[in-house]
Order: sequence, then C-alpha cells, then structure tokens
Amino acid sequence: MARQTRERILETALGMFNAQGEPNVTTNHIADELGISPGNLYYHYRNKDDIIGQLFARYEQRLDSALAVPDQRLPGLEDIWLQLHLVFECMWDYRFVHRDLVEILSRNRKLRLHYARILKRAAENAAAVMRGLTAAGVMRASADEIRATAENIVLVVAFWFNFDAVRHGRAQNETVDPGRGIHQVMMLIAPFLRDAERLHLNTLAGAYLR
Repeated sequence: MARQTRERILETALGMFNAQGEPNVTTNHIADELGISPGNLYYHYRNKDDIIGQLFARYEQRLDSALAVPDQRLPGLEDIWLQLHLVFECMWDYRFVHRDLVEILSRNRKLRLHYARILKRAAENAAAVMRGLTAAGVMRASADEIRATAENIVLVVAFWFNFDAVRHGRAQNETVDPGRGIHQVMMLIAPFLRDAERLHLNTLAGAYLR
C-alpha cells in the first residue's frame, strides 16, 4: 500500500508539474489532488524537492536508455531518427524539467550537477554516432566539426519545446509534434552527408514536414 501511495504521489506530481508549471504546484496542492493529508505525503517524501529528485532520476534513466548507441554495428540514419524520437518523447513526458529548468536548478545544486552530466553524456553520444557514420562512409567530418555539431544538437534538442512554444504563441503544455524538432536536428548533420545519404535524409524529412 505504501509503495502504491508513493507511486501515486509521483504520477500526480508529474502531471501537475507538466500542466501547471513546477513553481505553481505545492505539496499541499499535490496532497489535495490525491485526497490525502499533507502529513501522509510527507511520510513518503520530505518535501517538493524530494519529489522532483525522484522524478528527475526517472527522467535521467529513461533518457540514458534512449541515448544508447547501437551495439555491435555502425549506426545508420534510421537509428538517429529513432533515437531522436525516443528522446523527444521522454522530454515531452517530463516537459516540466525543461520548461522550469532554470528555476529548478537554481535552488538544487545536486540536480544542477546531474543535469550537467546529462548534457555531457548526450553530446558524447551524438559525437559517437557521428563518428560511427563517418566510419561507415555515410558522412565526412573532421573531429572539430563532429564535436561542434554534437554540442549544437544537444542545444537544439534541450530547448526545442520552449523555442517552439514561444515561436508559435502556444501554451507550453499544449501537445506538439516533435517532427519539426527532429528535422531541425537532422539538418545540422545534412551538410556532412554524402550525396546518396543526403537524398535519403531529404526523403525521410519530407514525411515529417507534410
């Protein structure tokens, strides 16, 4: 029963943080939504930052899984599309992390260090995939070009939802199509692709922009 309550608290908090914004939700709001007393909530989680920390750990675990590099073979363009889909889906399910990122990290040094490590791993993963594409003869890029492009990829992905919401004047909890964000990332790679692969990329991209 206690485990079920802990799970319900996390699920409810995640939904409220995503819908209303983390700064606008208190532990009392979460308890009211669940129909439990604040004391019952505090029995399971010390405070709101404790809840955020648990949600962040789940977000980080899912993101790491999405960023896994293909094993035992060199990557292809389809692998990148799939990986980006998984990453964007994870980010949407935990969108409060990115929307309220500055607020959350400004008061939690532990999460700030965790997030810095996430960005570092994401950039290393992107660079590893591009090195694999280079080894497979799919693209041609120098080490410096790969490093810089990997960092640009992480930058675009990390802030895409906020950018897209502001650009289109949407509420940040409105459902968005990640396709344009994925296309934007792939266009960072396109200049380094060989002709046949660039044509293949443009064909894939056309399906997303129709």
